[in-house]
Order: sequence, then structure tokens, then C-alpha cells
Amino acid sequence: MDKYEALKRYFGHGRFRPGQEALVDALLAGRDVLGVMPTGAGKSVCYQLPALLLPGLTLVISPLISLMKDQVAALEQAGISAAFLNSTLSQEEYRDVLRRARRGACKLLYVAPERLTAPAFLSLARETPIPLLAVDEAHCVSQWGQDFRPSYLKIPGFLEQLPRRPVVGAFTATATDQVKEDICRLLPLRDPLSLTTGFDRPNLFFETVRPRSKEAYLKQFIAQRPNQSGIVYCATRKTVESVCTALTAEGVAATRYHAGLSDSERRQNQEDFVYDRARVMVATNAFGMGIDKSNVGYVVHYNMPKDVESYYQEAGRAGRDGAYAHCALLFSEQDVRTAKFLINNTAENEALEPESREQLRLQDLRRLDRMTAYCKTSGCLRAYLLRYFGEEAPDSCGKCSNCTGELERRDITVESQKILSAVTRVERQYRSGLGTALIIQLLRGSREQRVLQLGLDKLPTYGIMKDVDRAQLHAYIDSLMEQGYLFSDGADYPVLRTTPRARQVLFHGERVTFAGPKARPEERRPRPEAAPLPASADPELLEALRALRTRLAAAGGVPAYVVFSNAALLDMAARQPATPEEFLEVSGVGAVKAQRYGAAFLEAIARWRAARGDALPSPDESPSGPGS
Repeated sequence: MDKYEALKRYFGHGRFRPGQEALVDALLAGRDVLGVMPTGAGKSVCYQLPALLLPGLTLVISPLISLMKDQVAALEQAGISAAFLNSTLSQEEYRDVLRRARRGACKLLYVAPERLTAPAFLSLARETPIPLLAVDEAHCVSQWGQDFRPSYLKIPGFLEQLPRRPVVGAFTATATDQVKEDICRLLPLRDPLSLTTGFDRPNLFFETVRPRSKEAYLKQFIAQRPNQSGIVYCATRKTVESVCTALTAEGVAATRYHAGLSDSERRQNQEDFVYDRARVMVATNAFGMGIDKSNVGYVVHYNMPKDVESYYQEAGRAGRDGAYAHCALLFSEQDVRTAKFLINNTAENEALEPESREQLRLQDLRRLDRMTAYCKTSGCLRAYLLRYFGEEAPDSCGKCSNCTGELERRDITVESQKILSAVTRVERQYRSGLGTALIIQLLRGSREQRVLQLGLDKLPTYGIMKDVDRAQLHAYIDSLMEQGYLFSDGADYPVLRTTPRARQVLFHGERVTFAGPKARPEERRPRPEAAPLPASADPELLEALRALRTRLAAAGGVPAYVVFSNAALLDMAARQPATPEEFLEVSGVGAVKAQRYGAAFLEAIARWRAARGDALPSPDESPSGPGS
């Protein structure tokens, strides 16, 4: 069996996605690889397929129990023998997996990095031929990555204890150049093929919004998507609890996930979400790294994450099967304060030297600035994300909230002159500068004690914008920063300062425009679900196929997306296969799944066609009958 036959038989795809084939070929040829591919681009196939073609046992280092369980379930459904070793197994189950691995009864073994030094596992690894070691979520090895895990530093020592070093494949969804260098150096990779595919996820719609009430906005957003599964990310456990309570009170089948819950409750809640018993997961960032649930229709960030890497990885959990999905970020200035507090009070890096901890803290604050700028930009959101990761991108994508006509531009030269004049006068009188909040209070003529103590009421610009509300002034200042007239100076206590360009507006007649929402922020409404169906995919047939998938998944004790992904159902509804041969042409249908589920789906399609008066001969009567 060659790589193309394996790709179709086990994964149901007739061709490789961008980047996959080169990485597969390198691993099969015995060369190390570093693959940086966005979530949903098919990283796992890059090591799962070589594992099928190489003799012996492939080890996969994976950081999360949930990822292991999901991937092993999906592999077994595809007819691939796989197992995992982690803390959820009993001693007897653990020994049974080791016995299976020793006798060659599984091709892939998923292992938590903490297990690498366990004597029983080391004994297995020394005695069993291991042609390939795959390191998933490889950015965890770098202290400059967003998910540094010291246990990943055990991997090089583990490799040294093997009688023969396997080829090593490292894979991640997000990595800056510095993190990529760290991965190659720390694992260490030997002359690796380093391949970064495009970070773009064309099927994702990106949106940022500043609603007056996040809770009301979220409720309406979810109500507009009754048939979709989604994740809502919150910054704190307290917010997770309040949001989950609010959604369940509305009748939404929601559950929760955060580090304050017991292990058993987290496992149960995650299973409820994965198996579609709960439609919405409300969670902190403790949930989801590597989660393999492919039919997530939306990801909403109730609070802004601390960095763009985390945001793109979390948002990328939507639409992993290639179907249309929506990524919305609900922003407020309080999100920035919360993120700074979490950065300044983290205990995650206590094992590092004080100097390294401080370097990481300052780097995290710089990352926060870039994340905040994303929330405030009036430019293309997709372009911002792609350029952050070093890719070129057009100025407009036509598929984000800033590019779909929801913003209007107007001249704010007079308003800008007032703001820039206020900041200039503050710079002259207060050398250390003042932050945005005090500048806004100055402009609005606030009588708060701090304003009066500083004597801001004595400045000529005091109260010159008293009729402009605080949120609008914030938006103007954000725009002036984005356009290069103002900048924020200082990490811990940032103050507003003017740039040389400000003089062009104050003294030389340069005009300033502002891009803002056509409606006031409190009038914004969530965009309704807009997932386009293929022209030939009938919605009623699609629903019938979804219902069948749900029944088959329940009967088999597996998540619905493990039976077939949403994208596979869409292609099935469009093709309407009538024979087993035509069924195999559906994207995502391999030989094993066709044998297991094909008859049921072909029967459902035939019944639907008959009900429309468009009946075809049954597959049994016409094995080569016409398709549509």
C-alpha cells in the first residue's frame, strides 16, 4: 500500500492538503521535520499516515488527555490500531496497553510527556522498534511560546536512552520565528525539513465587536445558531460560571470547563460537549488545546485573550472540518486590565530564574499590546492575523466584520485636534505623562478627585469634549494610535504620548478620518448564521443525514464527528451518492467507514429522493446506477 492508497483508505481523501505530502515524504525518508500548520489544516495526518507505512510502533507525544482520547477514538473508527497512556488508566489498563504495544497490536501510541521517564514505559521503548516519534503541540517546548510546559524538555533525554534514535516530527499550529528556532534546538531536530503552510483559514469569518452588554449579545448570537456546536472562552473561572448559568437559564444546553472543577467533572463535561449532549462549552483557556472535535460551528471569546497566538489557536477550533465557521471576539477595556493582572500575577514560570521571569513578563505585555491592537483595528482582521505571523496579506479579505461594509468612515479632524492638543499640554506639564483614562476625564471635564488633585481642571483643554461619551473618546484615541498620531509608552503604567505626526494635524492641516460601526455599539446585533451550503446540497437532506449520524454515533458510543465530519455530510448532501462506489467519492469517506456506515447513509439518501418523487434504484438493484 502506498501513501495515496493509505490516504484514501483510512482518511477518505483523494489528495493531500498543502504541505502534507512534503512532510509525509520527509518522514518516510528518515528526515526530521518541523511542520507549522494552522488548526484544521491536517497536521495529524502528517505523522499518522507515515505510522501506517513504517514498520514498528510510532510514539506521539501529546500534552492533553482529551487530545489523546479523541484522536485514538477517531483512528479506531478509521480502522487504525491505536492506544494511549495517561493518568486516566488503571494499573491493569496501563499494563494491557503495554502488552498490546509489545506484541505489535497497535501502530500509534499516544503518551503524555510526563510518562517518558516511567520505568515500565522506558522498558517498552527500549525493547520495541520505534521508527517515528511525533511531537504534537511542539511549541510547548519553548519558554517563549504561549503554552510552555517544562515536561516537554524531557524529550531529548528520552531519545538518548533509546537504542536507535527514531526520526522526529514536530508539529504545531502557531509559532513565531523565535519559537521555531527553539523547537529545532531543544528537541533537537537534525537537519529538519521546516515547512510552514499558510496560516490562513478561508472558512473562518472573523469579527470583533464592543457590545454594551456582552451577555445579551452572546445570548442572541447563540439563539441564531440552534443547530451548531460552539465554544465560549472566558478569561476567569468566575466569568465561566456566570456565563454558563446565564445560558442554561435561557434553555441552552451548555456546560463548563475550568481548573477549579474536579478532574471527574471536567472529564464528564468535556465528554458531554464532544458527544453533543451539551451544545455549548463555556471555558477558560484550560480547555481545548488539541481538542479533536471537528464540528464546532463557532468560537466566541467573551473576553480578549492575552496574546494573538492564543487567540488564533483557540478561534481555530472552529471549522476544523473545513465547513464555514464564525469567530467572534467581544471586547471591552476591562479585558485589557484583566489580562494585565493575569500576566503580572502568574505563577506559571516560578521554576525560571528571576531575570528570565521578568523577560517573559515584559514579552507577555508586548504581546498583549498586539492583541489589543487587533481588537481596535479598523483594518482587515484576517490581514492583521496573517501579518502577525509573518505572512503577506491583501488589505481586504471580504470575509471579516471590518471588510463586509459594517464600518463607515468620517472626518474627525476637529476632534483629533482637541485630543492631540490635550495630550501635548499634558506632556509639557507632567513629564511622566498621563494614561488614557485621565486624558479622557480631562477632555470630558470630570470633577473626580484625582483630576482636581493634578490640577487638570486648570488646563485650557479641560472639558472641551464634555458632550462626547467615554466609549466614543476611547474609540477616537484608539484610532489615533492605530494611525500613528499617538502611542502608548510604558509597560506597567502606560501613558499617552504624541508622535511627530501629530504636528501635521495640529499645525499643517492634515485631515484625519475615523472608521467606526455604522450603528452605535449598543445597537450592534450579532451577525446571523451565514454558512453557505453547496448549491446542490438540500437542507432537508442534510438534516436527515445529521440525524442519522447522531443515531449511529450514539449506538457506537462515539462522538458524531467521528462518524463523519460536517464537511463530509455537506459533500454527501451535494453528491447524493446512490452506489457504494459513488459513496467512496465523498470527501472524508474511506474504505473502512464506507463498509461500516455506507449502507445506512445510502438508504437514507434513497428514502429522501423517493419522498421527493426522484427515486433511484436501490444500491442492491443497481450497483452501478446513475448518481446526481
